[in-house]
Formats: sequence, structure tokens, C-alpha cells
Amino acid sequence: MDLALLRTFVTVHRAGSFTRAAALLGLSQPAVTSQIRALERQLGRPLFLRYARGVAPTTIGDELAHKVAPHLDALTEITEAGLDRDSVTRTLHLAGPPEFLAERALPALTPLIAQGLSIRTVFGPAEELLTGLAAGHHDLAVTTTRPRGGLLTATPLCDEEHVLIAAPHWASELGGSAVLQAGGVRVLDPVPLVEVHESLPLITRYWSAVFDAKPAASAAVIAADLRAVLSCVTAGVGLAVLPRYLCAGALDSGEVVALLDPPVPPLRTYFLTVRTGTLGLPHIARAHEWLLRTAVDW
Repeated sequence: MDLALLRTFVTVHRAGSFTRAAALLGLSQPAVTSQIRALERQLGRPLFLRYARGVAPTTIGDELAHKVAPHLDALTEITEAGLDRDSVTRTLHLAGPPEFLAERALPALTPLIAQGLSIRTVFGPAEELLTGLAAGHHDLAVTTTRPRGGLLTATPLCDEEHVLIAAPHWASELGGSAVLQAGGVRVLDPVPLVEVHESLPLITRYWSAVFDAKPAASAAVIAADLRAVLSCVTAGVGLAVLPRYLCAGALDSGEVVALLDPPVPPLRTYFLTVRTGTLGLPHIARAHEWLLRTAVDW
């Protein structure tokens, strides 16, 4: 059986679409369709059910993918591992939130950059990055959303604790954490909110987890970068919810204070996501492994 046909089949199976598989393989959609039909003729059984918005594997297709995919991935890994890593320059296309890549991921990858790895970054929201990763625009993505389906594989990278912060003068005006704990979330109503989006994603999550409530007001300032949010809070604009890793320095210096110390602080998980099968490529595998190893200390 032609390995090229099996590779196309596995890509379609993971992508759920002839069109998306064609883009990943660098082929035309008619070529992909033709290869799948050729494989189905060889087997004498249908491998996919065709729908208007994609394809779904038959039971025969699922069985074949389960048997074949690990071996094709292993062949890719063997082939790529045979390359001289010291003489072949590879570029890693890394996607993720700008703050996390700047503060965590890129500094962690410094040793690999020193060894010759090149990196190109793209910033954006999780769903947009996952769509780009599935389409082959990125090699590796850090997201806060676990993808569905077989095309992408996600590994938990680390958990981040969210902290409710404000400048010290706001803490004094509110009367301290004891007053907030006694009075509840309505004590915070006079304080302006600073967020990354109009939907108040971080504040809403915190309010729900800690206060079992929803924010009562819209944001006074919307800044699309969490580092800008921190700058606004440090300047005394109002309160915000930020990951601890990002505001730890400001907390230690006293520029901002934590308004509350809940027994169970809200957490959010970051995932390290790749297209299934691409960890056979050495430059992606090394970056993936290095980030997972480094994240143990985050």
C-alpha cells in the first residue's frame, strides 16, 4: 500500500476536512480527494462519510487510522532525527498570548536559540491561534483553551493563579481585606475596573469563582495587553485581576497590593498545543520538551 496515500488519509482523518488536509499537505483539494478515492478502491470499503462542512470517518476509517497513524508518525520522527541538527537551521513558529510569551516562553527558550533555533512569534486570542495552528500557520501554540478533535494535541503546561490587585491607596479606602470579606463584592463597586476586553474575561472568572457573582459595571479602561493593565493599576486607575507571575514583582515592591487572599484562588491552565504527529520534527519536539521541563518551576 502506498505510504503517500496513507499519509494523506491520516491527515484527512485528523483534519476532518479535505480542504484543510490539502492545505497542510501542500496539495490541491482534488488531489487529496483523488488519493482518498484510490485508497478506498484498494481497500474496497469507504473510509469517510462526506458532508457539506467536512468529512467524518467510517468505522473502517477509524480502525485504519488507529493502526496506521502511530507508525507514520514514527517514520517521520526517524527521518527527521537523521538530519544534522547542528548544521540545519530550523525556524519555530510560536503562537500565544503576548504577555506569556514575553515573560515565560521566550526567556525559557533562550538556550535553544543559542544553539541555532530561530523563532517567529504570533500573538492573539486562543481560538484564533488554534485555527492558525490547525491550518499550518504555526508549529506550536500556548493557549488557555484545550482543542477538540484529533488534528491538534494539547499537553497541560502550567497553572496560573489569578490575583485581585489595586494600588495601595485603593486598599486603604476600601478598609482592607477584612472589610471586603465581610461586605462582599459590593464593597468593590466604587473602584474602576481595568481589563483586556469589554467582556471582562478575567474579572468575570474571578467574580464567579470567589464571590459567586457577576461584575456590576463595565471597565473604565480596556487595554489589550495584560502588561498595560498592570501599568494602569500601578498608576492608581483602579483594580484588575492578573496572573500572579505577571504582577509578582509589583506585589513584592508594594506598587500594588492583593485586595483579597481567597482560600482557593482561581486558576487557569495553559496548554502547549501542536498538530498531531508534528512532534516527530526535531525543532518542534525540542521546544515542546524544553518548555514542559522549564514550566515545572513556574
